[in-house]
Amino acid sequence: MTLPLLSLIWALTIATTMLSGVFGMAGGLLLIGVLLVLLPLPAAMALHAVTQIASNAWRAAFGLQHVRWRVAAVFGLGCLAATAFWSLLRFVPAKPVALIALGLSPFLLMALPPRLQPDADRPAHGFGFGIASMSLMLLTGVSGPLLDRFFLGGRLDRRAIVATKAVCQVQGHALKLLYFGALIAAPGTLDPLAAGGAVIAALVGTVLAQPLLAALTDEAYRRWAGRIVTAIAAFYLAQGGWLLFE
Repeated sequence: MTLPLLSLIWALTIATTMLSGVFGMAGGLLLIGVLLVLLPLPAAMALHAVTQIASNAWRAAFGLQHVRWRVAAVFGLGCLAATAFWSLLRFVPAKPVALIALGLSPFLLMALPPRLQPDADRPAHGFGFGIASMSLMLLTGVSGPLLDRFFLGGRLDRRAIVATKAVCQVQGHALKLLYFGALIAAPGTLDPLAAGGAVIAALVGTVLAQPLLAALTDEAYRRWAGRIVTAIAAFYLAQGGWLLFE
């Protein structure tokens, strides 16, 4: 990669990590959309996985006392089941399909009836959403909208949501890196310099986000999180549709 491209990726990593550090969401959704435009799909998926592992690991470390470990463990079992299934198929979607699926997911979840609303404290919900989220992650690069809905539908406060979701995302992105880095992508897909710089950029963004998260109330957190995810999803629907019909 050229230095200007690396600098752009690192700057985007800082900005999107700050966004995720405040809301626990949306940053990865935004970053993968840009990487899918800048890089081939397997390379974008692998670099995004490294970036998100670092971002979420830093975020989990900063909020370790707020992590709900039972929720993360059950969710992780669902992720493993989904990865085992998709590894048999080794399916990589086209860019327009990935972007459209990414954009549709939050709108489909909004249409769920009240009786199907998710609850992070229920193990069956955690396992089911682990399977669904990991499947979406392997097909589109992220599972943000689905995972956000899982946590926002329960009774956790904003700090527990951000910290527990970070642990869940570390598990998911680690499996995604294995899937695209070892099972799908050719050797050399992941640029070591880009990956190393992304880890440092993720730390910078996480540190900058801490005072912003502390200043938010739970009510403001939930209100703005929903607005951000909806706006980004609409953008990806438009982008995926444009690529599909160009």
